[in-house]
Amino acid sequence: MPEAGGAPSPEAPGGPPRIEAVEPIERAEVIVCSPGRNFVTLRLTTRSGITGLGDATLNGRELAVAAYLRDHVAPTLIGRDATRIEDTWQYLYRGGYWRRGPVTMTAIAAVDTALWDILGKRAGLPVHELLGGRSRDGVTVYGHANGEDVAELLDQVATYLERGYRAVRAQVGVPGLRSTYGVSRDKLFYEPADAAIPTENLWSTERYLRAIPAALGAVRERFGFEFALLHDVHHRLSPIEAARLGRSLEACDLFWMEDPVPAELQEGYRLIRQHTTTPIATGEVLTSIWDCRTLIEEQLIDYIRTSVVHAGGITHQRRIAAFADTYRVRTGSHGATDLSPVCLAAALHLDIAIPNFGIQEYMRHSEETDAVFPHSYRFADGMLQPGADPGLGVTIDDGLAARFPYRPASLPVNRRLDGSMHDW
Repeated sequence: MPEAGGAPSPEAPGGPPRIEAVEPIERAEVIVCSPGRNFVTLRLTTRSGITGLGDATLNGRELAVAAYLRDHVAPTLIGRDATRIEDTWQYLYRGGYWRRGPVTMTAIAAVDTALWDILGKRAGLPVHELLGGRSRDGVTVYGHANGEDVAELLDQVATYLERGYRAVRAQVGVPGLRSTYGVSRDKLFYEPADAAIPTENLWSTERYLRAIPAALGAVRERFGFEFALLHDVHHRLSPIEAARLGRSLEACDLFWMEDPVPAELQEGYRLIRQHTTTPIATGEVLTSIWDCRTLIEEQLIDYIRTSVVHAGGITHQRRIAAFADTYRVRTGSHGATDLSPVCLAAALHLDIAIPNFGIQEYMRHSEETDAVFPHSYRFADGMLQPGADPGLGVTIDDGLAARFPYRPASLPVNRRLDGSMHDW
C-alpha cells in the first residue's frame, strides 16, 4: 500500500517499486560564514517550502565538510523524502564504503539534524516533543571559568556563580608556561582556533600535575561544595598520570575529570578506574557508537560527551544515549562555541527528552553569531530551555551571514619543553 499522500512509482530495474516521496527535498544549500568564528550550515528545502537547518562545523577543517556535503552528499538528497529520517541516515552511513571519521559523520549529522527540523515544522511541534516529550524541567549547563593564575580563576568562578550557573568548569594557567589550554583573555568567549597556520604551544605534564590540585582546592575552599565543579585535562596525560591526578582531586569532589587520556587509548581507562573514584567524562572527539562501545560497556566512564554535530546527528546521538543508559552512563554533550546555535538547539531538544541526561556544556556565542542565527532557546537559573517553536527553533539570516565571509583558522599544536610533539 502506498504511504499517505503518495503512490508507488514504476518499478526500478532490479528492485521493488519505490514509494513516492511525501515531502521531497528540492534544494540543498551549504552556507559558510564567520561571525566571530567559522560555521558551516546545511539548509534543506522541500517542495512544499519547508526548510531545515543542520550544523556541519568541524573546527579547523570546516571546508573539508563543506566540500563533502556540496560535492558528494547534496546531489543524493534531491528528490529524497525528508520524512524518512532513519532511512536517510542508513543510506548515508551504510551506503558509503568509507565510513565514520569526523568529516563523514559531521556531514551525516548536518543532514539528519536538518531533517528533524523539517519534521518538527511539518508537525507543528518542537523537536523534543517528537522525541517523547520532556523528561525534565530544564537542561542544566556548565560555564567556563578560567584565569591566568588562581586569583583570576577565583574571580571568574564568582562571576559565573553570580550569573546563576549551578556548574562551572575551572581551568587555570600553569606556572612557567606561556599559554595553557582553556585559558583566554576573553573570559566569556573562547576560541582556540587563533591563526591560519597552527600556532605552537608548550606543555609540561609535571608542572600541570603540581598546579591543578592546588588551584581546584582553592576553588572549593572559597566557594564550598554547593555547585558542580568540572575540569578538562584535554587528553594530555598517560593512564598512570591520569590515575594520580584523579586521586589527588578526590577531596575536591569533582562532577567530572574530562578527557584524561587520548581518546584512542580506551583500554587506558581501566587503569585509571583502578586508582581513583573521581568521575570521568570523555567523547567529544568520538564520532560513533562503535568508538565508545568499550568505554560504556565496561563502565570505564561516567559521562559520554559525543555531540550532535560530530556523532551523526540527533538520530545517532539518541542511539548512543540509549546504549549508555543501559550501563548507567549519563550524557554530557560537548557544547563549545565551535558548534553553532543550530547544534546547541538540537542538543537541548535531545537533552530535555532522554532519561539519562547528565549536563550540557554551554559556552555563550558572540553577539554576531547570535544575530546570524536567531534562536528561541534561552538561559535562566543555571538552565537552558530549548524553546517551543516548531522544529529546532533556529533560523539563519542570509544577508547578515554574507557579511561574515570564511577566514582560515586552525587549532594550535602542542609541544613538550624538549620540542617533541604532544597531544593537543
